[in-house]
Amino acid sequence: MAASLICRETQCRVSSVLNRDVKQYGKKYMFDSNEETCWNSDQGESQWLILEFPQPIRVSELKFQFQGGFSAKTCRLEGCLKGGDFTVISHFYPEDNNSLQCFPIQDAAAVDRVKILLENSADFFGRIIIYSLDILGEKAT
Repeated sequence: MAASLICRETQCRVSSVLNRDVKQYGKKYMFDSNEETCWNSDQGESQWLILEFPQPIRVSELKFQFQGGFSAKTCRLEGCLKGGDFTVISHFYPEDNNSLQCFPIQDAAAVDRVKILLENSADFFGRIIIYSLDILGEKAT
């Protein structure tokens, strides 16, 4: 049974934060379950998120809620074990709207780090806004 893999020990890094204002737009706001807060990237050609988990996991689904007009058009999920190189797990293509979007991931290998590349922003300046992000799956044994 798939469950949320994001926990207190999960570490997250992001490519940028709008005007470096982490108090208002920081990465923590993707995971706070508050529909009024968000991570807002600065401008750029592409953005990324890296999540490191305390134990190996198998991803089965990604859930995103973007702000319409600030979503990525093409995304790539990559993963690796500690010390390894990232390899592509899946590509997915969000719609440019405000709804919660779910992307099933088939037959993912065990990883303890995931990288989500967010490319081709709907915004002219390349900004991405994410209100919520969840990664579902199970702990790998």
